[in-house]
Order: sequence, then C-alpha cells, then structure tokens
Amino acid sequence: MSKKAIIVVDVLNDFVTGEISSPTAGKIIAPLQNLLKTARAKSLPIIYTCDAHRPGVDGEFKVWAGHALAGTAGAEVIPELAPQPEDHIVPKRRYSGFFQTDLDLLLRELKIESLIITGVYLTLCVQHTVGDAYNFGYGIEVPSDCVASFSDDDFESGLKYLKDAYGAEVVTSNEIINRL
Repeated sequence: MSKKAIIVVDVLNDFVTGEISSPTAGKIIAPLQNLLKTARAKSLPIIYTCDAHRPGVDGEFKVWAGHALAGTAGAEVIPELAPQPEDHIVPKRRYSGFFQTDLDLLLRELKIESLIITGVYLTLCVQHTVGDAYNFGYGIEVPSDCVASFSDDDFESGLKYLKDAYGAEVVTSNEIINRL
C-alpha cells in the first residue's frame, strides 16, 4: 500500500463563510472532520494548502475580488477544521497548491506516493491541485463529500473531469476511512 497524505485545500473563512462562499462549502465540514480525525489516528500527514494573497499585487484579484489576504481572518482555516500542531501548512498565491510552493518537496520528504485531496472549490483550486498532483505522478483520491463547488452542475462536471482527465478515484470519505 502506498503512503498517503491528505491535502486540505482552502477551507478558509473567506471561502466557507465569507464573501466568496458557497452554500455547499458548509456541507463538507462534518465529513472532513471525520476523515481528518481518522487520518490523525492513523498518523497520516495532513497538509493544508491555503490562499495567502498579497494586497494590491496578486494576479488573482483580476478575476476574484480581494480575498484571503495574508495575515487576515479571511485567510485562516475555519475553526472547525483548524490545523493541529503535527499538521503542515503550505501558503499559496495561485489556484494550485503546487504552483511555486514547496508542497511537492514536502510530500517527497514525507515519502508520500498517493494523495487524498479535499476542500474548496472543486472546479478551481481543487482541480488545479489535482492536475498538478497528476503531473507530479501522485496517486489521487477525491472524497466527493469532502469537496465543495459553486453549483450542482459544477460539482458533477468537476468530479467527472477529475476522473476523466487525471484518473482520480472519486469515492466517499467513509470508503476512504474504511480502507485506512
């Protein structure tokens, strides 16, 4: 069995309860809490990739209004899913958790071969992180109840895209928990 890690993408205040939130974001909290609890009990590494944008400079602001500004409450992980001392946090300034961050280096140092990728938003940051994980050669699982999107259509098409384009295994968090 390959060594796994969980990636938690952008479960930040701005995306779950703030200006760029979606009604579906809150639905992933309970299943993700259960998954993270099990992962910690099994000593799986948990890595949070978190938007931390620079005010007035960041290129994403051309598409999305100012959000997740580094050092603000909006850029903090929601309290219900707060990182624990043994977890890792990788700040990012673009959609993918890999783009110009040390995520791949961290995963290689931890000898990780396979990723369980969770978070918000499915057709943006999750999708780009999955795409780069695929390009770096990691196995990919996506628990469908631990990712949020902007709409039901985005959700279904987003999951289909991850399966078709990257061979991601789309399952539920309970299926993953039962295999850990």
